[in-house]
Amino acid sequence: MIARLRGHLLEKSPEGLVVEAGGIGFGVTVTLTTLYGLPEPGSEVDLLIHTHVRENNIQLIGFLSRRERDAFRALLTVSGIGPRLAITILSGIEVKDFHDAIIQQDMHRLHAVPGVGKKLAERIVVELKDKIPSKDLVIAGTHLGPGKDRQHIVDVLSAMMNLGYKRMEAEKAIQWVLEKEFKDREVRLEELLKASLRRLMRDPHQRVQ
Repeated sequence: MIARLRGHLLEKSPEGLVVEAGGIGFGVTVTLTTLYGLPEPGSEVDLLIHTHVRENNIQLIGFLSRRERDAFRALLTVSGIGPRLAITILSGIEVKDFHDAIIQQDMHRLHAVPGVGKKLAERIVVELKDKIPSKDLVIAGTHLGPGKDRQHIVDVLSAMMNLGYKRMEAEKAIQWVLEKEFKDREVRLEELLKASLRRLMRDPHQRVQ
């Protein structure tokens, strides 16, 4: 499975990209948000990749941010949504607005996105409302307001829930790591994610049944 692709951008259009890496030109499908954030052909690019495997086809979907990739993967868990529709949805709404619409259960905001009918908007909210971290996030007994550390913690919590962990167990692991390993020092996203996953593996009794 390809998880990341770094190489030379040969072609760029709404239909997709061609990225050369190791002498091979990889076709990559992207959202319009990622497309507009890319440099012109001839530049080097570094993309996070979701590899979608079907019967006779392997599709690479690329993202510039972890948040957009996580939102894409969350959409794939919604019944009736495949890669094409997930890409269409994230091309029509910013990730922050997508999260806010789910947290606020704003069906109308989602319904305004091309390709999203009323019933699908309702299904997205119902199936993802427990997978999107709330704005009112409390970790280690502290209300987390806006800021870099809060965003890192939200991203880690979202990633863990996308991996299949329940919100409560993910929060408990993050809380333990923040108190024991990150006290009085800067929170780094990748370090926090790795440490929180290690905590769950070391302490299986913390898992929520």
